[in-house]
Amino acid sequence: MAVRFGVPPEGEKIRSLVEERLKQAMSEDSAKITVDWRGEQRHLYVISMPVDVLYFNADTHRIRAQRSLDPKRNQILEEEPWSEAAQAYLHDLLRQKASDPNQTDPDYTALMDELEDFGQREPGIISPDGIIVDGNTRCAALRDLGVKDIRVGVLPADTSRRDINSVELALQLRRDKRRDYSYINRLIAIEEELASGRREEDVARDFNIKVKTLRGDRWVYQMINEAIERSSAAGGARLRLIDFEEHQEKLRELQRDFAKKAAVDPDAAELLKEARLAMVVLNYPKTSLRYAEEDFHSRYLDERLPADLRPAVQESGTVPIPGLPGVAVQDGTTAVKTARALTDQLLKAEAARVAGGEGKSAEAAEASRLIKSARETFDVAVKLAGQNAQFEKRKVAVQDRLTDAADYVRQCAAEFAEAKAKRALDDDAFDDALLELRDSLARLAKQAGRTFSSPGDGVEWLLAATRED
Repeated sequence: MAVRFGVPPEGEKIRSLVEERLKQAMSEDSAKITVDWRGEQRHLYVISMPVDVLYFNADTHRIRAQRSLDPKRNQILEEEPWSEAAQAYLHDLLRQKASDPNQTDPDYTALMDELEDFGQREPGIISPDGIIVDGNTRCAALRDLGVKDIRVGVLPADTSRRDINSVELALQLRRDKRRDYSYINRLIAIEEELASGRREEDVARDFNIKVKTLRGDRWVYQMINEAIERSSAAGGARLRLIDFEEHQEKLRELQRDFAKKAAVDPDAAELLKEARLAMVVLNYPKTSLRYAEEDFHSRYLDERLPADLRPAVQESGTVPIPGLPGVAVQDGTTAVKTARALTDQLLKAEAARVAGGEGKSAEAAEASRLIKSARETFDVAVKLAGQNAQFEKRKVAVQDRLTDAADYVRQCAAEFAEAKAKRALDDDAFDDALLELRDSLARLAKQAGRTFSSPGDGVEWLLAATRED
């Protein structure tokens, strides 16, 4: 939900100070900074402003997902974004690591070191009312260092809230910015740009990605929000956007594999999604997630689930299509609904575990026990699926190697005449290489002769070609 923006309480006083310093900057023809402004480039004069009079931007995408970390402080931020309490909350969030609010972001520490050693190199951007459009993190770091002033460019007098968001986004997406938006905050920014009525093609270009990638990211964002809804439990605990922050590559790969599978078998795609989403909750690495295909539950997991993790068999049903009386579609196969029930159970348990924090309430302790039990069961299933994947890989490796060898031999034949014509062929080396090939084929023939009681044409040729007279 967007905050109640408005004008900061000291906005008019700040505007007067800004106008005064802009006049001096213009008279001295001081430094400028260039920004994208309403479809064109605008050169802004840079002035010095006291860090303590400026306001952190409550709309900044730098910490959009992190605002929900503390519901009480976030409520203050939503209702009174320019209050001292709300601004203090924003300051704290700007220091924190996106994926772990209990840690200071190493990039923030590095920025403080750089500012302390070399001073401010790049100016920030503010609105005429003193809202920081670009440079929120720099301003926070300068305050923590005890530095009095910050250099900033000033946007035009008629700057709107939309202008502030557009300029922040454009500056953030420049390649020279040192602290990128986190994955989740990028997803939020993309969705908000599209919600404002912009075309996918334009937003994709701004974010320097393909439209196909943008659509994949939107699918991931929707799935995350659905997973958060599915994690809601009776006690009010639920997962948060930041709980998915560190899973970017897993989720993107899940989306790609889901799309491929859905094109030929939608139910198989849903089974794959549920298996991998459960493994994301259990924090498996990406390499392990790849072992979870559509048969993961039925082949490796179901019979090993303990009683407290075994979902009741979910019967398939139908749901009506709105606006089409008498028309209904299946709401999912029994297998899909049963797999989804297990994932729901894990989502709820993880939400309760995270919400329990350090206090470890009875609910959190039970949730932790359930997650641990699930992890132990999944460990066995993942190991078996991995072994089977390696076995399947070995089964095709033999013929793949022969195909590669045939390609090399064909290439050798194509290059033989040219090498001979240029007198670049080493006859003795070529003869030695052929003997190595003969010995290798003889070893392969020996293994094939022991394996096939009724050899096919290819094996028969190999045996005949390597038979010693």
